[in-house]
Amino acid sequence: MTFELASRVRSMPPSATLAITQRASELAAAGHDVIGFGVGQPDFVTPSHILDAAREALTRSSGYTAVRGIGPLLEAIRDESLRRRRVAHDTSEIVVSVGAKHTLFNLAMVLYEPGDEVIIPAPYWVSYPAQVELFGGVPKIVETHEADGFRLSPDALRAAVSPRTKAIILCSPSNPTGAAYRREDLEALAGALREGDYWILTDEIYGELVYDGFDQVSLLEVAPDLRDRLIVVDGVSKTYAMTGWRIGWALAPAAVAKAVDKVQGQSTTNPTAVAQHAAVAALRGDKAPVAAMVAAFAERRRAIVDGLNAIDGISCREPEGAFYAFPNVTGLLGRSAGGQVLTDDLAVGKWLLETAGCALVPGTEFGAPGFLRMSYATSMDNIERGLAKIRAAVAELG
Repeated sequence: MTFELASRVRSMPPSATLAITQRASELAAAGHDVIGFGVGQPDFVTPSHILDAAREALTRSSGYTAVRGIGPLLEAIRDESLRRRRVAHDTSEIVVSVGAKHTLFNLAMVLYEPGDEVIIPAPYWVSYPAQVELFGGVPKIVETHEADGFRLSPDALRAAVSPRTKAIILCSPSNPTGAAYRREDLEALAGALREGDYWILTDEIYGELVYDGFDQVSLLEVAPDLRDRLIVVDGVSKTYAMTGWRIGWALAPAAVAKAVDKVQGQSTTNPTAVAQHAAVAALRGDKAPVAAMVAAFAERRRAIVDGLNAIDGISCREPEGAFYAFPNVTGLLGRSAGGQVLTDDLAVGKWLLETAGCALVPGTEFGAPGFLRMSYATSMDNIERGLAKIRAAVAELG
């Protein structure tokens, strides 16, 4: 008897970022000096008051909670979102899941039917199209351009909409580019969104990580009239250095939240109880550690952008937020390394890992050939050493 896996799994690509991280770990284990710029998580310890709250919760939080999350966390999310977005939600419109990725997965299950088109601007986070396809949807990839700040234009959105459009997924600040939409960009985009009749998912997981006084606003604040079909995805992972705690959530119309609650009740049930209490402390507690982390990222961003722009054949725009640089490496294509010609960003990424010991993720994986994603969620020492290794490797190209 032949056993076959479901077709939805056979066609699903593995995570590109995790694959790069795994290869970098293998090389490091073999004794190579490898600097990882691939992983997307803060390299800071979770703030102490959050750890203290988790320790205290360990003494009393060993049972199931409500599927959508404990009351104190729902209330903390409601209050924090009101502060940031200036639009009120009821706790019945909030569902806490096992990280923002799980939130997006649940939403994909709830919203997409086979054949539905979901508009996704490129460059995109690798899981967006994969999750759409998993439930039979069709990713409608819309290219954005470096010269325009990697921002989707209203005209490009209008051109992408069809009778089969079910949703659009926006991310600001963006993974992988670090690009963010300005208030005026969102106002213009809202005009085009009002012309359609489809769900709007806005991923704001990096919303607190912006630099140089960038005015980070939510589409929800700019266009509160869209709230009946607008879903905000957020979580504690990036802002509070809590990636492994796995707490994310959706703020959604009540009917969508109820459906997500139902789906989650048949899968994971509640997120880990202790992690929920830790998330309450994150949202309610001292924000000084967040400010310190953002200041450190800002310093690293300056070093990495300046360093990349000083390397012949590489250019890099300055990201407004998140902790990713997205260098353009088309100036390296056609040059040779060890007798082999660097034909695309995949080849450049492999060459940098194997030759320079620097792990960057090829832009092709994000729908952006010719670029690489380079995380600066690592120490300044690693950034300086990595830039030196890349500069030396590029100098040896034929």
